[in-house]
Amino acid sequence: MAADIWLLKQSDFVLWRVGDATVPPVLILGQLTPGAPNVFTQTHRLVLALVPGFTDLWSIPAVNCGLLDGAVYHYWFEVTVSHPDQPAVRLWITDPMATTIDWRLIAPRLGPPFGDADRYPAAVIKFSNSQLLTVDLDGSVYRAPAGPSPDGLPTNNRLVIYELPTTWTRSTEVGGRDLGVGTFRDVLALLDANVGGENFADLDVTRIGKAYLVDLGINALELLPPADSVYDRQWGYGTTNYCAPDFELGFPLTYSYPAVNRDLGNLVNTCHGRGVRFFVDGVMAFAKNNPYLAAACDDFFILDPSETPTDPDANNSRGSGLRNGYGASLFRYARSVAGYDPVSGLQTTTLFPARQFMKVALTRWMRDFGVDGLRLDSVENVQNWDFVREYKDHARSLNRARFAAHGVTGADERFLVVGEELSEPLDLIRTGRLDGLWHESFKRYIRAAVVGRNDESEPSFEWTVRKAIDARLFGYTDLSQAVLYLTSHDVEGMGNERLFNFLLNNKIGDPNRRIKLAFACLLTAVGIPMILAGEEFADQHDLFDANGNVTQDGGKQVDPVNFARLGDDWRQEIKEYVSRLITLRTSYDALSVNDTEFIHRDFDGGKRILVWRRGAAGADSQVVVLANFSDYGTPDPFSPGAEYIVPGWPDLPAGKRWREMSQGYDVASTQYGREPIFPWEAKVYALV
Repeated sequence: MAADIWLLKQSDFVLWRVGDATVPPVLILGQLTPGAPNVFTQTHRLVLALVPGFTDLWSIPAVNCGLLDGAVYHYWFEVTVSHPDQPAVRLWITDPMATTIDWRLIAPRLGPPFGDADRYPAAVIKFSNSQLLTVDLDGSVYRAPAGPSPDGLPTNNRLVIYELPTTWTRSTEVGGRDLGVGTFRDVLALLDANVGGENFADLDVTRIGKAYLVDLGINALELLPPADSVYDRQWGYGTTNYCAPDFELGFPLTYSYPAVNRDLGNLVNTCHGRGVRFFVDGVMAFAKNNPYLAAACDDFFILDPSETPTDPDANNSRGSGLRNGYGASLFRYARSVAGYDPVSGLQTTTLFPARQFMKVALTRWMRDFGVDGLRLDSVENVQNWDFVREYKDHARSLNRARFAAHGVTGADERFLVVGEELSEPLDLIRTGRLDGLWHESFKRYIRAAVVGRNDESEPSFEWTVRKAIDARLFGYTDLSQAVLYLTSHDVEGMGNERLFNFLLNNKIGDPNRRIKLAFACLLTAVGIPMILAGEEFADQHDLFDANGNVTQDGGKQVDPVNFARLGDDWRQEIKEYVSRLITLRTSYDALSVNDTEFIHRDFDGGKRILVWRRGAAGADSQVVVLANFSDYGTPDPFSPGAEYIVPGWPDLPAGKRWREMSQGYDVASTQYGREPIFPWEAKVYALV
């Protein structure tokens, strides 16, 4: 499963591609003495040489560097800056393929025009038995846990994904807010009852004896980008070092040193041991302060698409304008050069450096951490659909190799590459570029429905609900192609805020029923449900801009989830409701197939009631959802004989009974299809 350059890096310090090679790159090597302040002692300054047969691959064997066996070293590469807006001076950069980064130690400051953004952190490596090894900062060698056999993980058609930010908040005793990093260890505490939290040890969800995510029932965890970023902890959408886990996520306040590789490996291994797949959120359109900006800028980046709008890398894939880097630097995926291919190890005349760099990084995540799926950010700004397919295919081939190494089958149905492209160009799926897309339209349609409106693009309320429930009506052909959500982490702008705030903004005074109704739709619709952390207990925003909106400057990335709100009884009750439906969604056969039929509609007298069945007619596994999107309720609903009749209710197979799953009760044989209903409520029945 290793790309060629990873094999080279086992024995050599290796730097691939520099834009200005008039002076060879130099290895700056030394050791860190922790203290106040930390002290770096430079022990070596060694010139790299071209690897025979290549003009863009530089290396020096570790055994020729005079290193101490068993010692841990911090290092940089010194290169001549090739950035067009900066002078061609010598600068220390991070190894672009470093597996461990130490932000406690950054390169010396240069004079103007160079600033703190040009001070790169040290990479870290261990020399042992003539090999260079991935380590954490205490020198512990990282080796990927063997883990359980991956064929026991859930298939794509049974997933419920939990999208978890790595910044958490909580209220303080004096009414303020405490912002902190939800580290890998804190996330582990959500899965392992024997582990307590670190930065958030005082939360009920992270205390020993609790396994919050296991109890909730989700079976896929997607961390917002876990790769290393220069940004102060926000959401990580500005990756800096693509082959290293984020420094802060492995450095809780209780630690004396970071342990990023160990903690991420333990987290993924724990996920797998509990039947939970681990998804990585990958940022491939742009990078922030990546070392290649200095080392080989034009090979990897287009800095200002507006200056060269005819450049193949300038325009987004929508055909509607220029690519947007959102303050970061856009990767080039259309420019080719001749040179060393770090994946195959061959010299090639048509090499796309940024494409191959991303594949090298992907190999690291797949090989060392056993990633089970990918969510690709901002696909329209990745722009290059050919590369998107290459990346997806490479990921799938690596996953097949992982299954083969365990001697098991079932790799393809247990791996998924999903893109975020909110215009939902289905050709990305039809042409095999991606396995699936974020189904943004579901969010818009269901939000309209739970406040009693048609979606603006639909002629009727009925078709707003029908299309939301069955993604095939949008052109998807399988439930695994559409990731559904009520809220995503993109909470900026009206209509995108957390569901609780959306309902309040639409003058819904008691959002409790509407939130449950929305979740009943989410968890019984055709697609893969995804839950933004906190939505399952009606989390809400605390930060807004001057106009009361959630914006980039008004809390979008620094107000993501507050688990302390679970202390409210009404929120806990919503969470238990959602948990029951998650259990149904992940375990019940009728929800793992595409079969969907609307069997009843009632729009008389102000009612907006729709009933749909999941699963095939006559099958032993069927789910029937009665959803009331109106103020109508059965008169005197608790009196004997009160009922709402659903004509055409499915026949009851021999030996089966109907059970209402959201509240957890069996339905009497005389009552199914004729129970009383309540305003803005869904009932979810399953054959058991």
